[in-house]
Amino acid sequence: MPSGAPGEADPVVLVAHGSRDPRAAEATLALARAVSAARPGTPVLASWLDHTEPGPATVLRDLAAAGHPRAVLVPLLLTAAYHRRVDVPAAVAAARAAGATIAVRVTDVLGPSGGEVDAALLAGLRRRLGEAGPGRFDGLVLAAAGTRDARARGSVGLVAAALRAGLGVPTRVSYASAAPPAVAAAVGRLRARGAGRVAVSSYFLAPGLFHDAVAAAARGAGAVAVSAPLTDAPELADLVLRRVDAVARVAGLTPRP
Repeated sequence: MPSGAPGEADPVVLVAHGSRDPRAAEATLALARAVSAARPGTPVLASWLDHTEPGPATVLRDLAAAGHPRAVLVPLLLTAAYHRRVDVPAAVAAARAAGATIAVRVTDVLGPSGGEVDAALLAGLRRRLGEAGPGRFDGLVLAAAGTRDARARGSVGLVAAALRAGLGVPTRVSYASAAPPAVAAAVGRLRARGAGRVAVSSYFLAPGLFHDAVAAAARGAGAVAVSAPLTDAPELADLVLRRVDAVARVAGLTPRP
């Protein structure tokens, strides 16, 4: 079917933060493959805001040149902080400034939207926690990358509260940068309050230096397990498609099955 033909699915452009660590780009590509497999016939392309090529503006220009009239851009971010508010709109603007005549719908980030934590996100975090093999644990730390944006930190707190409600154990938040507490302090506080087996749920989309540091510090503080990043968990692919379908409904289009 030619590009932009009636009935053809709009391309989905995943936009990751980007990292010098090659494992991060590999995780984004794996997620793109998982999303594509979950929705056959939909073109799914990966892009990065920094460190890795191509950038989203380049991908959008290429899609426009290929004749696609529309695209959906999904920020692979867990909070709606600076990158979502500034970098993502700037990439769309750069594509348009370069002459790309393509209508772009930008979805919400993958973290809480409108104060609600998507069930697919929680299921993915629980999957990775189960894979970490902690057995029974009586305390949990949700370890995030960190941000100076208070509203974004509040959204991380919403995820921690939802995990606490579902798992029934005391839960704290920690950050790898930009804000306290660090993961070792959060693990230590739970242990000081009587939790004998503390697990750490990694609120990361991809592996990298931050996750490596969190895992080492958590184990050094006595955590019994640290989960892997979400990467290409099937629940994460489902969440991406939920975000795509949500903007389709807003635009008055029929989401693909």
